[in-house]
Amino acid sequence: MVTDKFFEISKEQSRVKAAIVSSYFEAWANVMMGTQDRFQGKRGNPISYVDLFAGPGRYDDGTVSTPIMILEKAIANEKLCRRLVATFNDGDSANVHSLREAIKGLSGIDKLVHQPKTHNREVGADVAKLLSENRSFPTLFFIDPWGYKGLSLKLINASIKDWGCDCIFFFNYNRINMGLLNLTFEQHMNALFGEERAEKLRVVLQSLSADERELTILEEICQAIKASGKRYVLPFRFTSDSGKRTSHHLILVSKGLKGYTIMKEVMAKESSSTNQGVPSFEYNPATRKQPFLLQFTSPLTDLQGGLLKDLAGRTLTFKEVFEQHNVGRPFIERNYRESLLALEALGIVKTNPTINQRRKGTLAQDVRISFPSV
Repeated sequence: MVTDKFFEISKEQSRVKAAIVSSYFEAWANVMMGTQDRFQGKRGNPISYVDLFAGPGRYDDGTVSTPIMILEKAIANEKLCRRLVATFNDGDSANVHSLREAIKGLSGIDKLVHQPKTHNREVGADVAKLLSENRSFPTLFFIDPWGYKGLSLKLINASIKDWGCDCIFFFNYNRINMGLLNLTFEQHMNALFGEERAEKLRVVLQSLSADERELTILEEICQAIKASGKRYVLPFRFTSDSGKRTSHHLILVSKGLKGYTIMKEVMAKESSSTNQGVPSFEYNPATRKQPFLLQFTSPLTDLQGGLLKDLAGRTLTFKEVFEQHNVGRPFIERNYRESLLALEALGIVKTNPTINQRRKGTLAQDVRISFPSV
């Protein structure tokens, strides 16, 4: 089985995936604990991390995988030591045994007030039903099946139904692309996209090129998630070692703009390339071999033009500009600041306080920006 070989070696893509999840967990946890303490009067209440396909904890080369990285973050944080409730599950009993041993060997694991729980069960419709019927305190769910068995729209929606609950899931594009046109996997694909959406996809995909298929499939899974309510969805793309085809995506689902914004910064840091400071939101091992091609596009120029068109005639604070404009676009806060400073220097937008009333090169959250009418 492919799953037997997956943990033999820690590939760079796996390192990047684990770095994204553990970095987001740390930032998410601090936001959740701070919010509980400040606004809910629930100082000291627990928060949770749940990994439904946890694996053995370490690759065969000794490199730690995501569960151990999460626990290391918690051990290093005094507040998390008191409040984290971590649950790890895997359908493979050998993986669960290996994970338990890896956890036992962690330096400082006894600092955690709530010792990590490990389970050995298959993830299916019963898990989605259990989550949907029970309330959760703030929880970050990580759903990382090697293929797609167990991953469903119901599971994703159930994992984020309560306040403070976010989900990161592994979207195996290669297998899903093949599975959509194979009737053997019809039930799995219907569970992932919804029956009606999956059926439409099967028809549309037959006439598309490889690139068009990928964009269409990714768009449809994002739209399927958004159809269930207000959702912020952010994908990160991984390519094969050659860089010529997509292998999978890591996708965040959050009900809050704060989570979406935090993950943008995390994914930007792990992107294998940037163009004018705009992150690619992908890890492509071949990108560094093709830097010449990047100079033929100007993403910051595109952002400046988009701002002038989309916000024409309006006056907004910098914070409002960023929050209202960045969703669904590849730009991070730094890109907006650089673009608006450039437009200000050219006299195209007006600011209050003006450029002469602020420290050079700064644009605080409350600076008001007036865009010219079209």
